[in-house]
Amino acid sequence: VQLVESGGGLVQPGGSSRLSCAASGFTFSFYYMSWVRQAPGKGLEWVSSIHGGGGGSTYYADSVKGRFTISKDNAKNTLYLQMNSLKPEDTAVYYCAASFRWGGVSRLDQDAYNYWGQGTQVTVYS
Repeated sequence: VQLVESGGGLVQPGGSSRLSCAASGFTFSFYYMSWVRQAPGKGLEWVSSIHGGGGGSTYYADSVKGRFTISKDNAKNTLYLQMNSLKPEDTAVYYCAASFRWGGVSRLDQDAYNYWGQGTQVTVYS
């Protein structure tokens, strides 16, 4: 199983960036896929999730609602996070994660996540 994030980097406040997560080794469409971030010196923060099925229901933390958009391409086994109107407080390492069940995902329950990526750094600076 592999989850490989890409697309992080340096962005100015108010700018945009898109993260990608390439998945392999498991049935991508069966899993809830999430983005979780960790700011410097802080704990993990759940950012957003998308249902694995065709309906693709999406969920967002209040801190990013209206600015970030999660999406996926099941044919490419790839998860995305479009980030707009970025703020300095969005600076963090962003992780892609997969969950077979929804329960506990937004609460970051330890056993809610089956697979994790290695993370990609997003730095918002002025």
